[in-house]
Amino acid sequence: MMTGFDFATLPNQTPLARPSSVGARVYELLRNAIVQLQLRPGHALSEAELAGHLGVSRQPVREAFIKLSEAGLVEIRPQRGTFVRLISKREVENAQFLREAIEVAIVRKAAGQASTERIGELREIVEQQRKTALKGDHSGFLRLDELFHQVIAASVGCDDAWRVLDSLKAQMDRVRYLSLPNATPIEIIIEQHSKILDAVEAKAPDKAETAMHEHLREILKSLPMLAEEKYDYFTE
Repeated sequence: MMTGFDFATLPNQTPLARPSSVGARVYELLRNAIVQLQLRPGHALSEAELAGHLGVSRQPVREAFIKLSEAGLVEIRPQRGTFVRLISKREVENAQFLREAIEVAIVRKAAGQASTERIGELREIVEQQRKTALKGDHSGFLRLDELFHQVIAASVGCDDAWRVLDSLKAQMDRVRYLSLPNATPIEIIIEQHSKILDAVEAKAPDKAETAMHEHLREILKSLPMLAEEKYDYFTE
């Protein structure tokens, strides 16, 4: 049983009504709920309850559980049930290492190749982040954070690299949601994004690399504190 979980935080069955995309949409819905900590680490998931709430058969929910298990977000225990996995500090650190290696290479390339139009798009994203920060909209802020990095990758044709990153960073994303607004002040993230963008616009790859290193290592500063404060969310 998913005790303590409010089904009202999930969309009702209407958005899942198109059969051709049911499985993918159920997966995306549950992934977002886990990453955004609506479904908390250690939470038991009921295949039947979710299927009933979403108005779908149990098959797409079962398939979503398998994909979530492969992504490291749920644990399927035979004869016991399916549970949201605790956050692994080791996996967060490994994902951060890989993400940093890839994104530093991307931003160096962007510092030489990003177009004026893409730079303008990135400026607008940072401005939107300032507005969402003033509203206290942390979910909206992190969606824009994601978009900022995705647009940098797209600006130099590294969309495939971004898809690889997206599959790696689910554990990191949970920590990012936990870190706002106290462990990692939003103003710091906006300032770091601005430094990255200034270096890209100035066509200064060394500065862009340094700024990206600093930005992506921010999570390592907050991780020990969060693991101590939210000890029941973490393993190791």
